[in-house]
Amino acid sequence: MDNLDKSQRSTNMSKIKSSGTKPEMFVRKYLRIRGVHYRCNVKKLPGKPDIANKKYKLALDVHGCFWHGHKNCKKFRLPKSNTEFWKLKISENIARDQRTLTELNKMEFTYWRIWECEIERQEFSKLQEFIATYHIKRNIC
Repeated sequence: MDNLDKSQRSTNMSKIKSSGTKPEMFVRKYLRIRGVHYRCNVKKLPGKPDIANKKYKLALDVHGCFWHGHKNCKKFRLPKSNTEFWKLKISENIARDQRTLTELNKMEFTYWRIWECEIERQEFSKLQEFIATYHIKRNIC
């Protein structure tokens, strides 16, 4: 059971950042150190990817496991209060993520989704793949 009342919980949840989160900042630094040039939250691209390079058609999102419904992840657990609201909210986020992926694919972007839990476990294979693709495209262009 939630130990906060509805208004306190609402206040807490509204203060959670949508960009510039700790995992996102880690990824930015990780890429910058390795010579990857990118823009953040590019408004002209579908879904405003967290990190994008339009020239090489690369996009990357750093998703929070709770907010984006990471299946089979211990960080994703529906709250016990207001469950229907959260089911709807998270399913809408998942649907939006899928639309973003579809739109970026239509634009011939290569897209990566990095999960918060992967960063915490130091699983960097997707980031390494992003970096390798970036450097390959950079040498071709």
